[in-house]
Amino acid sequence: MWDWNYVLDVLPQLLSALKMTVWITLCSFVVSLIVGLLLALAARSRFKPLAYVTKGIIEFIRNTPLLVQVFFLYYSLPLLMGVSIPAFYAGVIGLGLHYSTYLSEVYRSGIEAVPKGQWEAATALNYTKGQTWRIVVLPQAIPPIIPVLGNYLIVMFKETPILSAITLVEMMLTAKNVVSQSFRAFEPYTLVGILFLAISYIASLLVQRLEKRMNLLRGK
Repeated sequence: MWDWNYVLDVLPQLLSALKMTVWITLCSFVVSLIVGLLLALAARSRFKPLAYVTKGIIEFIRNTPLLVQVFFLYYSLPLLMGVSIPAFYAGVIGLGLHYSTYLSEVYRSGIEAVPKGQWEAATALNYTKGQTWRIVVLPQAIPPIIPVLGNYLIVMFKETPILSAITLVEMMLTAKNVVSQSFRAFEPYTLVGILFLAISYIASLLVQRLEKRMNLLRGK
């Protein structure tokens, strides 16, 4: 049966772990935003070898499980290269790189939505490549895709329990540790589910509100 006294005992630990889960998500999202944009630009490069290699890397990362990638970073890399990565950084890098391949596709769709006339106007104004991207293309390509990026942020948040496999103390591993001490699984795992649901739902409402606002701005 549900024990409220037990819930009040374990809730502070889970809320503390929630802070770590949110922090991991935000750091991973920043990595995915930066690397995703670089991958999108490299995949569009006129230098064909770079474009082909980039597309190959994207397909490889997309078609291998996130858990395997995280295991490789945390367990295999130290054996192969003697480079030991703390669990936090392995989780951030693994989650960030994995979703950067998906965000690169989001960036690509935004870039391709920029009218061809804008590129021609930049050429007519004698802009360099860097100026064309910085002043003309990206300011028009990124705002419409912000809601989609927000949705991926929510997806990444819900993927963080995978990182418990590399001993990263987020909510799921904290719940497992609590269960191993008390042998009561119902309350801790239910609380984890409720916390994930609550944060994801609030975030989805914010993304929906942002999307409506972006649509209104584009309408103007």
